[in-house]
Amino acid sequence: MNLKWTLLIIAGLAGAGGGWLFTETVLRNGTPEPLQAATISSPADLLGTSRPDFSLGTTTGEVLTAADLDGNVVLINFWATWCKPCRAEMPMLARVHEELNGRGFEVLGVAMDDVQQATDFLDELGITYRNAVGTVDVMAMSSVYGNRAGMLPYSVLLDRDGIVRWTELGEVEEHELREQIRPLL
Repeated sequence: MNLKWTLLIIAGLAGAGGGWLFTETVLRNGTPEPLQAATISSPADLLGTSRPDFSLGTTTGEVLTAADLDGNVVLINFWATWCKPCRAEMPMLARVHEELNGRGFEVLGVAMDDVQQATDFLDELGITYRNAVGTVDVMAMSSVYGNRAGMLPYSVLLDRDGIVRWTELGEVEEHELREQIRPLL
């Protein structure tokens, strides 16, 4: 087994553990859940549904909620500093964001990482689109957005009304992303 598959298996197990931990520590303790996590078993279950709610801290210290994204076409991209495919796709995501931002499109990065590591990583790559960051909370959000295995990168495209229109597990191809965005702008 090569290193890539070993890392993917480890990431999957970590994601599954995070989902279990979230269920045990948050959902069972009476905190309102943003979506019935048990009803989402795959990304396909989300297509055509309203985006799950969330509240996460950003790399700039603000709190970002799902409602803050309303009115825009949004690509939510889950990533981590240790993820090589994440590193490969982020400059392309930044280009598309910069090009289409004036037309109501934005990328929201969601880092499964330490705030300082994520901030340093974003600075190194010159990424300027908004990024949220966390650990267990990000794993839980990724899970309710259809990524039950916790693998990265993982992307979800929302239309202006917050309806999930497309999901992609793995590195996003620019031509495919543009094809998905075009009819939503």
